[in-house]
Amino acid sequence: MAIISAYWFFIASPLTVEVISAVSVNPDEATTILNASGYLVAQRRAAVASKGTGRIVELRVKEGDRVKKGEIVARLESADVEAALAGAKANLNAATALRDQAETELNEAALNHGRKKGLFESGLLSKAEFETAEARYLRARASSASYRAGIRAAEAAVRAAEVDIENTVILAPFDGTILTKNAEVGEVVAPFGSSTLARVAVVTMADMTSIQVEADVSESNIEKIYPGQICRIVLDAYPDLKYEGIVQTIVPTVDRAKATILTKIMLLNQDERILPEMSARVAFMSETSGKGDQKPRVAVHPGAVILRGGRKVAFQIRGDRVEETPLEVGGPAGGLVEVKRGLKPGDLVVLNPPDELVSGKRIRIRSKE
Repeated sequence: MAIISAYWFFIASPLTVEVISAVSVNPDEATTILNASGYLVAQRRAAVASKGTGRIVELRVKEGDRVKKGEIVARLESADVEAALAGAKANLNAATALRDQAETELNEAALNHGRKKGLFESGLLSKAEFETAEARYLRARASSASYRAGIRAAEAAVRAAEVDIENTVILAPFDGTILTKNAEVGEVVAPFGSSTLARVAVVTMADMTSIQVEADVSESNIEKIYPGQICRIVLDAYPDLKYEGIVQTIVPTVDRAKATILTKIMLLNQDERILPEMSARVAFMSETSGKGDQKPRVAVHPGAVILRGGRKVAFQIRGDRVEETPLEVGGPAGGLVEVKRGLKPGDLVVLNPPDELVSGKRIRIRSKE
């Protein structure tokens, strides 16, 4: 009686299991040959700073704003550099006046030198008087050259002062989106962080159209990856969405510490949900045969195939019980395993069957909720 009761408990008591169905796989479809994880990284990113030192008097953007190349991001106080520009322009005007005066003296000295030279050659003028006129002409010519050089120096000073004023206006270097604000109105910014109290970058921005997935691929698997390879991308933030991508770059160096090679994947269908630094999972796909005439194959999750009695089997669902079904399996098929004999598409089998599961055992299907 005890044996009968134990048998009844073992066979009749239902076992809760998870089930999965066998599916039909088209050999002409790309299959997954390698999986990797990585992050979304903007390839065009900049910490926008000023070349000059000054206090921020205007900040026109905030996080999330989109800006165009050349658009004003912020302004620094400019009273000092405007004063310097005014002084440089005054010096240029003074130098111009001195040059004009020197040019007038040079013209007069040249005319006088020409007349004295003619009289000297005719014997009507002494050599001493001619040499005095010639010396005056040479001094006037040198003075004119000196003032012309002074003009160029004054013009350069004006241009330098204008550049200093331009440096008080911080412009967007490319079309992009503001990611962070690193300073506020009233704070001092300085190039190269020349002061511990001064900010270097005013904002950080990125070109959102340049976002790519950067994934580490083990060097032992790198032979499976090639430029232009099709990829399927799933973001951890949106697990139900799938993005298409292609391998853009395989960085030609190995990370010695991790024995991995950085691979960059370009997204083909970007949208506004994609943000820098999101984590992503990448499935590198195989090439399709391109023939289109091969018959579909039956495949099942590898967790449904186990070894019992030296043979590979699956537990097929028959009503509220299971039946041990011998299988003849083939190779991998896009994350699944091919079943050459034993199952057909749509057959329900137990996923990860426990050791106590036997043929004829009653089962209860676990809810997916």
